[in-house]
Amino acid sequence: MKSLFFFALFFGSASLFAEEPNPQCPALLRFSMESLEGQNKVNFCDAYRGKVILAVNTASQCGYTPQLGGLQQLYLEYKSKGLVVLGFPSGDFKQEHSNPAETAKVAREQYGVSFPLFAKSSVSGASANGFFEQLARQSGVTPQWNFQKYLIDRNGQVVEVFPSQVAPDDVRIRSAIESLLK
Repeated sequence: MKSLFFFALFFGSASLFAEEPNPQCPALLRFSMESLEGQNKVNFCDAYRGKVILAVNTASQCGYTPQLGGLQQLYLEYKSKGLVVLGFPSGDFKQEHSNPAETAKVAREQYGVSFPLFAKSSVSGASANGFFEQLARQSGVTPQWNFQKYLIDRNGQVVEVFPSQVAPDDVRIRSAIESLLK
């Protein structure tokens, strides 16, 4: 933990921190991360334990960026039943703004996103944030492009992965979400 702290101080970009082990919390959710706007640090276990999660690596300058609107629709439609959509802006594929305000402007103003968005971080390779590292470990799949979608059950287990080209309104995503919300 100390080395991660010094890494964050030195590089100024580490925004995801592993939490102390909590036997009540699934391993996948033992992280905290700053919101995109940097207003607060979110403890995933406290905020999302027991929820169905659709985690998506996003980018505001990608051909798939309009999927933000579809993700917002899913969030609005199913949040009262226990779904949360989590967006993780990433520059891994060179299609994300370096300025968080620009990323937020695209998501919040252009697409009306109200679901949680986190600080820009890496989602693949050796520098992947811990949450995406766990997603890859559980699913065997790392993001190959922006807008890869990981569906996580209420117990913190990845149950399905949808590639970028599968839109949020695709019947496969909706059916999988609905089956987990029952």
